[in-house]
Amino acid sequence: MPMVDAPLDVAISGAGPVGLMLATALAARGARVAVFEAGGPPDWSSELPDMRVSSLTPASRCMLQRLGVWDAIVERRVSPFEAIHAWDAAGAAVRFHAADVDEPALGYLVEHSLLQTVLDRALRQHQSGRVQRHYHCRIDDVLVDTDCCRLRMSDGATVRARLLVAADGARSALRQRMGIDVRSRSYGQQGLVAAVRPSVSHGRIARQRFMPGGPLALLPLQDDWCSIVWSLPEAEAQRLQTLDDDAFLAALDEASGEVLGSMRETGPRRLFPLYAQQADRYVGRRFALVGDAAHVIHPLAGQGVNLGLLDAAALAEVVGDALEEGVDPGSHARLRRYARWRRSDNQPVQWAMEGFHWLFSNADPARRLARNLGFMATDRLPMAKRLFVRFALTSGAHLPRLALGKR
Repeated sequence: MPMVDAPLDVAISGAGPVGLMLATALAARGARVAVFEAGGPPDWSSELPDMRVSSLTPASRCMLQRLGVWDAIVERRVSPFEAIHAWDAAGAAVRFHAADVDEPALGYLVEHSLLQTVLDRALRQHQSGRVQRHYHCRIDDVLVDTDCCRLRMSDGATVRARLLVAADGARSALRQRMGIDVRSRSYGQQGLVAAVRPSVSHGRIARQRFMPGGPLALLPLQDDWCSIVWSLPEAEAQRLQTLDDDAFLAALDEASGEVLGSMRETGPRRLFPLYAQQADRYVGRRFALVGDAAHVIHPLAGQGVNLGLLDAAALAEVVGDALEEGVDPGSHARLRRYARWRRSDNQPVQWAMEGFHWLFSNADPARRLARNLGFMATDRLPMAKRLFVRFALTSGAHLPRLALGKR
C-alpha cells in the first residue's frame, strides 16, 4: 500500500458487516474513508447456507435499502420470517406475528458472509482516491496527534486519519492498543450453530424452545433449511460437537420436540463461547468503537448484529454532519455525542438479555413458574405483544436517520 499524503477523514480497522456498513454510509456522505482488514476479502458461496446467519430487523433492512445494497442481498439469498413461536420446555408458549405491528416481516435471515460480500462490493463501487479498501493489511501502531492519528501499517506504509474506528470484533486488538478496558462475564455456555434440513416445512416461522441448559433457536432459511443456534453448557456443547451426524440429529430431534418433524440433514457444526461484554468507554482521543468491539450480548434474541449496524449508522451520521458543517469529525464533542447516544441505547438491551438469560436458562421451579406466567400473560395481552415487538424491531434504539422511513 503506498504512502497516503492527504489525511483520511476516517480509518476503519475491520471489514466485518459493521465496519463495511460504516464505510459505505460514510462514503455516501462524501467522506474520505479507508477500511483495513488483516484477513482476506469475504467469500460467499451460493451452495450450502453459511453456518453464521444474522437475524436483521426491519430497521437494519431499511438502512441497507437506503444504502442501495438490499436488492443485491434479496437477489442472492434472504429468508424473511413472519412469526415467532417461543415456548418453555414445561409447556407455556407465546406467539408474535408481523400482522400484529403492520409489518411485512418480523425479521430477515441473512448469511454473515453474504452481508459482508454485498457491502464490500458496494464499497468497491465507490473505490477512488476518497474511498479505499485494504485487505491483508493490519494497523501495527498508532500515534495520536492534536489534529490526526498517525497509523503504521503491517506493510510499512503510514496513513493519517482524523478519526480512527475499531470495528475489529470482541477481542479487538486496536481497542486494547488504545487502552480501553472491557468488563466481561462468561455464561458458562457455548453456542452451537449449524444449518439443518427438517422433514416438515418451517412455514417462515422462527422458533425458540427454552430449556434449563439454554435456548434452542430454529431459524427459517430458504429451501426449507433452518439455521440452529443452540445455547448449551460447555461440556454438553463439546459432547454434541463430537457426535456423528446421525447421533447429532437424533439429539436435536429430542431437544426440539420434533416441532418440525425429524431432522434429515445437517451441515458442518461450529461452537463459539457465550459471554456478555461492555467497553468502559466507546470513544477516546480521535478514536471510536463500534459493534462487538464496544459491546457483546447473549445471542438469544439475535440483536447483536443489529446493535452493531445501528452503531455504524449513528457514527456515520455524527461524522457526516460534522463534515458538512466544516467541523473536525474527530473532535471530542462530536465523539461524546456518539458515545452517549449509543451507550444509552445499547445498555438497556444488554440488561434485557441478562434478565432473559437469568430467567430462562435454569431449572429453578420459582423462575420456571414466573416465565410460564409471563408467557401466558404476554400471549393474551395484544398491547404487551405490540410493545415487545416494537422494541425488538428497532433494537430499543433512538434510530439514526438512515434507519428512518418506510420499513
